[in-house]
Amino acid sequence: MLYDITHNDRIEQLAVVDDMIKRNNIRFVRLQFSDIVGVVKQVTIPIEHWDQTVEQGIWFDGSSVEGFARVAESDMYLVPDLETFAPIPWEMELSTARVICDVYTPDGIPFAGDPRHILRRQLERARNMGFDFMVGPELEFFLFRIHKDGSLFPLVPQDEAGYFDVSTDLAHSVRRQMIDALSAMGIKVEAAHHEVASGQSEIDFQYGPALITADNAMTFRTTLKAIAQKSGLHCTFMPKPIAGISGSGMHVHQSLWKHGDGTSAMYSPDNEYGLSQTALHFIAGQLVHAKAMTAIIAPLVNSYKRLVPGYEAPVYISWGRTNRSALIRIPRTSPNRPQSTRCELRCPDPSANPYLAIAVMLAAGLDGIERKLQPPPPAEEDLYQVDSTRAGFDTLPGSLGEALDELKADPVIQDALGQHVYERFIEAKTLEWDQYRTYVTQWELDRYLKIF
Repeated sequence: MLYDITHNDRIEQLAVVDDMIKRNNIRFVRLQFSDIVGVVKQVTIPIEHWDQTVEQGIWFDGSSVEGFARVAESDMYLVPDLETFAPIPWEMELSTARVICDVYTPDGIPFAGDPRHILRRQLERARNMGFDFMVGPELEFFLFRIHKDGSLFPLVPQDEAGYFDVSTDLAHSVRRQMIDALSAMGIKVEAAHHEVASGQSEIDFQYGPALITADNAMTFRTTLKAIAQKSGLHCTFMPKPIAGISGSGMHVHQSLWKHGDGTSAMYSPDNEYGLSQTALHFIAGQLVHAKAMTAIIAPLVNSYKRLVPGYEAPVYISWGRTNRSALIRIPRTSPNRPQSTRCELRCPDPSANPYLAIAVMLAAGLDGIERKLQPPPPAEEDLYQVDSTRAGFDTLPGSLGEALDELKADPVIQDALGQHVYERFIEAKTLEWDQYRTYVTQWELDRYLKIF
């Protein structure tokens, strides 16, 4: 198998997992993986079948999973990644653990439709070019009250606080419970705070290797939803649940490190931004492929209700340091910490499949390095107050339909996804877009029914 580890490492991992099973009296294990749109799927086994699953994997029908396989090619199996094994803190009364799995075909090769494999493929490409990829996503989310009848509508935000406000309501307590649960799952939380909109929060976890971080982002979403539900709240990562207020983003901090060296490939003292030529090429690649990437990193019809002028979400394809309206921002670093040099992509939202999102971001940047692309001059003015057409700035797609058209025209991003995922993603999202286009909304009825 492609992802086999050394025999000694495997024995060590098995010993660690066996110790966790015994200490926590684990009775059930949830085998988790992701479909192409980023929904967590799982198979639960009793602990008696754990050893057999580790040795042989467990078979499942891939034809029932979004974007996986046709009925004629449906057989595939899950192989647990032992390093992701962790007891589930909110299910300890059932003594349950989870492990993230890689998906394989009957021939014993990684399944081309497995999003985790897509990311692994790009990380291998980066290593062959001499780089390791590190990322740190910042996921925003909303907490809404659940009404006594069990419904969510009308939407009522849990609180009325604002950015960095101190609150003493249920949301503050729930955020602390979320941090405890994330820590118990092995995710190191660095900060938590209230965001701009009522009911909106952000919890940031530790920057790290891309695959581990993507796993953590998937765990993050399922953990927060579970903890919120236990408190009678609904947690959503929908980008724009309420019109007229800020939406939820997933800003992603990114840096390349020299493989085997442990030093930053992003820093140079010769540039006023502290950026190396590698970093500039990387940024240029992401700007060139920004339109096509958008279909993956902002994948919902609703994503484009967030990506509009007038809010903090960027729409202009640009980069800069002090400018938070730019698509890519270069955060300032301390003079004695050049290793923290990085770039922040600000257009992704938390509904994206983390594996695919990080994979296409990396692929776009690597293309810039391979082609030695140079970014345009940085934009340091507030783009929210600028006439973008006269200023010469191009914009991101204005709808999911436009984003899909851009993806269809970009062979670099298509290649990053692979033919299988590209075709299935286009198929699923085109259906979503067509259903939206033909749906008659309440806004249309309110606006037109009595007039025409």
